[in-house]
Amino acid sequence: MTLATALLFSIVALAAIATPGPTVLLALSNGSRRGVRGALPGILGAVLSDFVLVGAVALGLGALLAASEFWFSMLKWVGAVYLAWLGIRMLRSKGGSFDAPRANAGEPSSGIPNEGRKVFLKSFLVAVTNPKGYLFCSALMPQFIDPSAAQGMQYAIISVLFASLDAAVMLVYAFVGARAMRLLTAAAARWIDRTCGAMLLALAGSLAFYRRSGT
Repeated sequence: MTLATALLFSIVALAAIATPGPTVLLALSNGSRRGVRGALPGILGAVLSDFVLVGAVALGLGALLAASEFWFSMLKWVGAVYLAWLGIRMLRSKGGSFDAPRANAGEPSSGIPNEGRKVFLKSFLVAVTNPKGYLFCSALMPQFIDPSAAQGMQYAIISVLFASLDAAVMLVYAFVGARAMRLLTAAAARWIDRTCGAMLLALAGSLAFYRRSGT
């Protein structure tokens, strides 16, 4: 992969990543409720999912989903239901984290790591259960792969670039959310959560009605 190809891929990927999707909305919401530091486990979960997506594309899973209506539908409905569940919980949020541990005097050390694991899993599962991500990566990434050269290293470079850009974008959204939490009233901050929840529900609906190309 040449430097020019890597640069062109980074520009195209950044344009796609910056468009608000489920993991970006979660980063914004986590930042507003937990601060940038509290949003980091979710960002890490999304970054790990990026490597899973690229690896799946390299192994041909995206092509399988494009060819198999059964497996595409299975993954689609799992992702749609999970997104809808998250969206409903965020819509019902009264401010603060809807899954934050209770501030019992005897549980400070065990609750915080547990919350971080939940934040991590939410972002990871949202990404890996979205078939649109596999189809998008399958359509985009092979265009930047030189078939005459070793493909493993090229996919490794692409995965690092994609994950790095994704992490940077989500950090920006988390920072915006954390900044808004400091500047806005509690009622206004709650609307960040509820707006993100409504958008997740809309994304869940769009995913439920999403069809493979040609079907």
